[in-house]
Amino acid sequence: MIKILMQFYINKTKNKNFKFDDNLSSGSLFALFLLKITSLLRGIRFIYQNKNFNRVFVGKSLKLVNKKNIFVGNNVNIGDYVTLSAIGRGPIRIGDNVSIGSMSQVVISTSYNNIGSHISIDNNVGFGEFAYLGGGGGLSIGEDTIIGQYFSAHPENHIFTNNNLNIRDQGVTRKGISIGKNCWIGSKVTILDGVSIGNNCVIASGAVVNKSFSNNQLIGGVPSKVLKEI
Repeated sequence: MIKILMQFYINKTKNKNFKFDDNLSSGSLFALFLLKITSLLRGIRFIYQNKNFNRVFVGKSLKLVNKKNIFVGNNVNIGDYVTLSAIGRGPIRIGDNVSIGSMSQVVISTSYNNIGSHISIDNNVGFGEFAYLGGGGGLSIGEDTIIGQYFSAHPENHIFTNNNLNIRDQGVTRKGISIGKNCWIGSKVTILDGVSIGNNCVIASGAVVNKSFSNNQLIGGVPSKVLKEI
């Protein structure tokens, strides 16, 4: 019965084609069910305390900074020990059916003398554990994009042209980062400021992306380049 109910919920809210593996034991399913119920109860508490949240599943020790500037859609899954820090000129906006991996940091501003822009995550985006999403110059991730563990996006660069000043005292440049729809970004990918990624792109694990790419590209390497059209 638990299996039927969970599969029905997933089919209705996230993936109509989802089906549990036949080799998944009833004990594993029950443990997963308890985990989701616990996360849902935490989510109900957060919904009550934070009117900008909708239906959400919350892991252990979620940290919210400037929570009035955080807007979360329906059926969002937030892992353990995640930080959402929304001190910025714009908000953190998280769409429906988004999954945020445990230990991830979603942070608009790391410096409060020049606060950052915004972070926007569209519907059906998922990223794995230990992600770092910065919002200094603005970060936008298109719908249906999936992202592996240890992803990092840095829409800001330090200026280092004056050798008579410490780098930390020279300020920053900010252009922003935009990632298109239906992309697959592998684990340990780093995307740097000023980069725009088109729709339907795949970025190989470990790539450092320091320039923009158009739609339908397989991208990889350090620094990144087009490996082939897809």
